[in-house]
Amino acid sequence: MNTTNTQNFTGQTTCNDIGATFAFESISTPGAYICNWSGHLLRVPEDGVTPGRSPVLNLIGSAPLTVTKISENPYITLTKAKLVASNFDLSVNF
Repeated sequence: MNTTNTQNFTGQTTCNDIGATFAFESISTPGAYICNWSGHLLRVPEDGVTPGRSPVLNLIGSAPLTVTKISENPYITLTKAKLVASNFDLSVNF
């Protein structure tokens, strides 16, 4: 899987680094993500990525669905989320 990272903290990019862009189905850690296909803010709490827990979300589309992680905190304020997204040159729609 290819990832894009505009800000690289460790020298190696993983799909859960802040600023990394990757496939929606690869989300494996809680946080706030921008949906690259729509600009929507996606909040993923710990329960959303814990195996065997709900809620579980599955999106299916005809085009690749990618997200960019903008924060470790799924409950980042909207104002801060917009600011962080703009730092990564991401379009927002929230």
